[in-house]
Amino acid sequence: MNREVKNADLSLLAEIDRLVHEPVRLMVMSLLYVVDSVDFTFLMNQTDLTWGNLSGHISKLEEAGYLEVKKTFKGKRPKTTLKLSFRGRQAFRDYANTMKQLFQDFND
Repeated sequence: MNREVKNADLSLLAEIDRLVHEPVRLMVMSLLYVVDSVDFTFLMNQTDLTWGNLSGHISKLEEAGYLEVKKTFKGKRPKTTLKLSFRGRQAFRDYANTMKQLFQDFND
């Protein structure tokens, strides 16, 4: 099972955005990348995460400037809407391109 890696540029691994690479945040960003915006409850249901767990990951992405979080009220109920910021979209594209290049290098 000793396989020679010829063309893989493993230095790309050092460039991966670890904030995006974490599995839960990658799932959140992947979902938000394909839509304009979603509400918190929808995202919680799609990811099957608890309120607190999802909230913690959203806070990290918001602090990095990757998410825009808008809090409003619908009647008397609070509503939190989330969307990727321009910076978040770029970070996700960069991450995807880096991973694509790594996988391509391993397959060449």
